Amino acid sequence: MRRTVALAFSGGLDTSVCVKWLQEKYDAEVITVTLDLGQRDDLDEIERRSKLIGARSHYTIDAKEEFVRDYVFPSVAANALYEGKYPLSTALGRPLIGKKLVEVAEKEGATAVAHGCTGKGNDQVRMDVTVRAMNPSLEVIAPVREWNMTRDQEIAYAQREGIPVRASKSIYSVDQNLWGRSIESGPLEDPYTEPPPDVYEWTVAPEEAPDVPGYVELGFEEGVPTKVDGRPTRPLELVRHVNELAGSHGVGRIDHVEDRLVGIKSREVYECPAALAIIDAHRDLEKLVLTRHELDFKAQVERQWAWLVYSGLWLEPLRTALDRFIAATQSRVSGTVKVKMYKGSASVVGRSSDNSIYDVSLSTYNQGSTFDQKSAVGFIELWGLQSRVAAGMTGSGERQQDGHKRTEAKEAE
Repeated sequence: MRRTVALAFSGGLDTSVCVKWLQEKYDAEVITVTLDLGQRDDLDEIERRSKLIGARSHYTIDAKEEFVRDYVFPSVAANALYEGKYPLSTALGRPLIGKKLVEVAEKEGATAVAHGCTGKGNDQVRMDVTVRAMNPSLEVIAPVREWNMTRDQEIAYAQREGIPVRASKSIYSVDQNLWGRSIESGPLEDPYTEPPPDVYEWTVAPEEAPDVPGYVELGFEEGVPTKVDGRPTRPLELVRHVNELAGSHGVGRIDHVEDRLVGIKSREVYECPAALAIIDAHRDLEKLVLTRHELDFKAQVERQWAWLVYSGLWLEPLRTALDRFIAATQSRVSGTVKVKMYKGSASVVGRSSDNSIYDVSLSTYNQGSTFDQKSAVGFIELWGLQSRVAAGMTGSGERQQDGHKRTEAKEAE
């Protein structure tokens, strides 16, 4: 009896070859699974291609709403930026793909799942760990890791097996979903080369962006963006709207050298207009309503949260524990943030909240201030007490050393 394998299928060269390779090497019946995460692919064409290559059946799963609600918005609450720059767009999608792949495998009685991730990247870890954590009985097959073919060899294999090869005009490797678009390879492999204009699709060049700034007001309820310009907006529509608006002003381009999980340094280029604008707005609103101590500790939590998600540990209990802390802080993160977009930059220019702990009567320098400036004297006295004592002791030691040096110098004379 032939085994059944559920394959995460994008319809590209790698996963197309995977179908035939799995049939050939593992004597498997292949079920292909494609998730719609807003990547703007022709899903009907992907399904047609799957059947043409010889898959037993194909699943197209619309997971956009679930992706935004259960993955993207928690990352906003965590202000998640890996190494301070990358909003985890691809990283957030992989555990959801793994989850749906397991669900299809269990439904179809498959004994294994497969994916087209390479042995050099992070995605192999994200997929393998997710699948094995959800169902340890499923075997995970990664054909690209096993066959170790070059692109030319893959094309030759496809032609030999009668797999239609789609001509690609792009020299880049691209992955995208609602939360961002990642681009690598080609001239980008030289970290000193400026990304060519054809790298970008979602954002206009900042120098070609409108000469008039654009504004958007984002409303948050307990850390979740729920309104655009005062209008209640569904999660999917909200992300799409901000993506288009921010992108039209050149906002969202990221270019940095990234430390991959597998130890390789990689030059990565991303387009994440909505992600950067929304996370920046959310972080600014937190500054208005959270205390200094909450913000300082949450920054440590955010860094760990981003690292766990980037490194494929979405199902790690520590992440869910961090989520509980984050959720506790978000209960007060409600309000409105005004973002100004101009020539590639997105700047917060206004914020308001019923939970604000900003008190103008304390901060103002004008008439009406309720702050007693005389109280600062006692505060400063106690604030610097230990530092003054320690500095005095250090100073005494230094003075003694100077005295010894002068005495030794005179004796030498």
